[in-house]
Amino acid sequence: MARVAHAHQEHEGEDLVEAARHTLTDSGEQWTGMRQSVFEELARHEKPASAYDIADNLSQSRGKRVAPNSVYRILDLFVRTNLAKRIESANAYLVNTHPGCRHDCIFLICDDCGKALHIDDDRVTGALRTAGSDAGFSDVRPVVELRGLCEECAS
Repeated sequence: MARVAHAHQEHEGEDLVEAARHTLTDSGEQWTGMRQSVFEELARHEKPASAYDIADNLSQSRGKRVAPNSVYRILDLFVRTNLAKRIESANAYLVNTHPGCRHDCIFLICDDCGKALHIDDDRVTGALRTAGSDAGFSDVRPVVELRGLCEECAS
């Protein structure tokens, strides 16, 4: 499968948090302390994290209970504003390391260790958008997930 290269900048650490803040505020939303905490906690995870994982970790670090429903609302906002991607099959989330760059991701998810990677292939996702449009749907958002074993678990 041919991958399509995107000219986007990958961010990490404080640069990632700052890029996320700018992306969120540029979309007309506020960057609150709680939203920053949820984003930073999500960014800590190399594997997809659930709202419950994030709520539990934030509850421990803050010394007071953080409700998973509040975290879900923030994560849904992050998905809408392209700060995070949702892994549908796992009901979990990954931080988007290039906020502000809009494209459809194809996720590769390891059935053994849970690691998730994404690749970009605009031919595949473009064909899915076209098929949806041809069927009369608008605002089509492809969600493509491939499951298998990552290179480490397969060896």
